[in-house]
Order: sequence, then structure tokens, then C-alpha cells
Amino acid sequence: MIKARVLLITLVFSFLIPLPLAAQAEPFPDMSVQGTMNIPTPPAPPVIPFIDLTVRNPASGQEVAFSLQLLLLLTVLSLAPSIIILMTSFLRVSIVLDFIKRALSLQQVPPNQVLMGISLFLTVFIMWPTFSAIYDNSIRPLSAGELSVETAYREAEAPLRMFMYSQMSSRPENIRLFMAMRGLDRPNTLADVPTYVLIPAFILSELTVAFKIGILLFIPFIVIDMVVASALMSMGMIMLPPVMISMPFKLILFVLVDGWGLLTGQLVRSFIH
Repeated sequence: MIKARVLLITLVFSFLIPLPLAAQAEPFPDMSVQGTMNIPTPPAPPVIPFIDLTVRNPASGQEVAFSLQLLLLLTVLSLAPSIIILMTSFLRVSIVLDFIKRALSLQQVPPNQVLMGISLFLTVFIMWPTFSAIYDNSIRPLSAGELSVETAYREAEAPLRMFMYSQMSSRPENIRLFMAMRGLDRPNTLADVPTYVLIPAFILSELTVAFKIGILLFIPFIVIDMVVASALMSMGMIMLPPVMISMPFKLILFVLVDGWGLLTGQLVRSFIH
């Protein structure tokens, strides 16, 4: 009976009490944004360009010339490392730096990448007047349309030929050697020497000069090796490698005489006549 009365009272109060405040419709407060159930439009996808490489017959002579220029440019880019290594001061500098590393009995320090980087920037420093002449006389007029490709090639070739010939002016026997092997007459001026003869003659000359410098670099360090080996032999330390004792003395001597500065200065001066 009591349960029935409680249930009846509960039903009566549920009808009499008004709805909660949260369920009643009230205006939104100021500075508020009404919500929405609409799904926002997704952003447009990024546009990726389509590259179509087609092969077709040229429509005019200008397209043929452009294709030949592009082929020539790709050929030059593929041969650029060989040109930088063999036709500039890079060959001599890199060989001399490798000689000094071996003379100091160093195995991993400095790494070969560091030596190649030093050789590259020294080459840029030494060859900067030649590169500037090539840019001013060949590349810039060609890009402006003032020169043809053939004329630009001749203008770019001239400073390199002058640089290579200036390094062999005191030793022209290499030029005579390659001229004789080709059966050509003895040249009177640089204009009589073809480029395909001048390049191998320059490479042979650079190898000879680099090895001469390497021999001079080895002499003081060989003396240190001999003194250390003799001292170890006299003390009966036959099993101790002399390199372990001589390498610190080599490094001390190299640092005390400012070896890197002297070596770099003499290398740069060897290209200036």
C-alpha cells in the first residue's frame, strides 16, 4: 500500500514540476556562434603538374640546333669532373696533398674527402682568373645571344689553353713528344699546337711536377724515420714499429714550421709565373 502511494506521488510531481532550465529554449549568449550539422566542404587537392616527354621529328632547323645544343650541354656536364681534374691545377694539388699525408705516416687523418675538398677550393682560388675570363668572354655572351655555340666554345677554350701552356712554357719537351707521336711538325707558337695534343702533354707535365714536389716533401720525414729506427735498433727494441715513435716527431716538426701554410703558399706560387 505504501509503495503504491509513493508511486502515485511521484507521477503527480513529474507532471507538475516544469522542465529543467537546460532543456528550455534560451537565446545564445553574446559573442557565441551557433552550431551547425552541415559537413564542411573539403579543400581542393594539390595540383601536381604532368610532365610529358615525347620524341618527335623536328619541325624546323631551330629545333634541330636546340637539340644539338642540349646534347652538347649534357656531354659537357658528364665530362665536367674529368675537365676539372685533368685540365686545371686540381691534379697537382691533390697529388701533393696525398704525398704529404703519406710522408707524415697518417692513415685516416685528414680523411680523403677533406683533402679533395681542400684541393677543390685551392683549384678555384688558383683558377679564378681563368674562370672569370671564360665567363666574361664565352658564357655571358652566349646566354645573351651575342655569340654562337662554336664561337663560345673557342672563347672558352682559349683561357684554358693559355693556362696549360703557361705551366709547360719552361718544359716544352712534352709538347714535342706528343707532336712527334702524331707525326706533326714542330710548333712555332701555341696556335700550332692542337688541343688534343696540349691536354695529354699538360697532364704528363703536372704528374712530373707533382712527383718532384712529393720527393722533396719526403726527404725530411725519411730522415726522422731513419733516426728513430736506428735509435730503436741500438736499444734492442726490434719488435716496436718505428712508425709509432716517429709519427709524433713528424707531426711536431710539421706544426712547428707551419707546414700547411708553407705547403699551400708554395703550391699557389708554383702556378704563378
